[in-house]
Amino acid sequence: MGTFKIEGGIQLKGEITPQGAKNEALQILCAVLLTPEKVTITNIPDIIDVNKLIKLLGNLGVKIEKLAHGAYTFQADEVNLAYLESEGFKEEGKSLRGSIMIVGPLLARFGKGYIPKPGGDKIGRRRLDTHFEGFINLGAKFRYNREDYFYGVEADRLKGTYMLLDEASVTGTANIIMAAVLAEGKTTIYNAACEPYLQQLCKMLNSMGAKITGVGSNLIEIEGVEKLGGCEHRILPDMIEIGSWIGLAAMTRSEITIKNVSWDNLGVIPNTFRKLGITLERRGDDIYIPAHEDGYEIQNYIDGSILTIADAPWPGFTPDLLSIVLVVATQARGSVLIHQKMFESRLFFVDRLIDMGAKIILCDPHRATVIGHDFKSQLKGIMMSSPDIRAGISLLIAALSAKGTSTIQNIDQIDRGYERIDERLRALGAKITRED
Repeated sequence: MGTFKIEGGIQLKGEITPQGAKNEALQILCAVLLTPEKVTITNIPDIIDVNKLIKLLGNLGVKIEKLAHGAYTFQADEVNLAYLESEGFKEEGKSLRGSIMIVGPLLARFGKGYIPKPGGDKIGRRRLDTHFEGFINLGAKFRYNREDYFYGVEADRLKGTYMLLDEASVTGTANIIMAAVLAEGKTTIYNAACEPYLQQLCKMLNSMGAKITGVGSNLIEIEGVEKLGGCEHRILPDMIEIGSWIGLAAMTRSEITIKNVSWDNLGVIPNTFRKLGITLERRGDDIYIPAHEDGYEIQNYIDGSILTIADAPWPGFTPDLLSIVLVVATQARGSVLIHQKMFESRLFFVDRLIDMGAKIILCDPHRATVIGHDFKSQLKGIMMSSPDIRAGISLLIAALSAKGTSTIQNIDQIDRGYERIDERLRALGAKITRED
């Protein structure tokens, strides 16, 4: 496992361009299985989770050609379905949470889809019921091998239906949509997730010949078609990385411009950081963050009560940025309650921040109160380990703002979601080195 060594307390400066969106890429890549024709995708992030999925597609028989950095063509005209029942697939599939989204396309096009229980971040329970209940509603038969933790669905032909999802699961909605586009008749999905990345998936599928309406709402209607064709698709910039750079700029009191952020797809993210007192300026499609020499002050509610920042399904605040917000609050003026509703283990990384000198009260697995230092007391560098992608980047931001040297172990977790993070930080003036 690699480590980062960071010398903190250094102001950064410059421009940075966000990578392609990880969460969109995982959906879009699975969709190439829906057609035998060539699909071209650009702005694919070069990160561990995405590269694992590309490798898995290659092992399934998808023909893959790299055109340039972040640009590939995929052609699934000779899919090897036998690979789905191999030991290699059982090992490969369970190492990546996003692998679950190959099931919908495989079921729709070939009548069967299998997946081992997928892995990913250890941030609490992430159940798969929504995915498989959706497939069952479309007419698939479900089976589960408890000994191998292996899921399977099969159907001669899926049939459209009405369904009300038990939760607005992003990956669940994506999986069901990809299954329904080739089903017979009309499918209506209520309480569907409506994140920009899911909207991107629907736009891509429509460009391939699908008939999806209600894109961007929680009521999606799909008229099934006989087949889909090829297309070209460009992935949006990663809103989670954009939020990470905003947090980095505030914590290190740095002047940073984030380029080409696709403002219209950021939702409440800019205003949530503004509630922490962070100044953001829109310049075209860029975000300009000035050096916060005088710090930043958390806004209370209009009645004077303490601000609460909580996650919620889109268009609410994404849970993937709550860890960033929590870290940023440690140096603010004022206090804030962070409420992580979706995952019960995601706040446990705060013990590392407390070791660094942060004032945080972990109320329970879902809530933490942060009392800001107002930069009157710097965090101090320590040795720590990254428990998951988002906690990892949050600890990295804390280390870059801290006094002294920090060491972060298990940085594979950070590399799963952030492309060449150390190189890009050095370009801004950070003192960070990667060691094996």
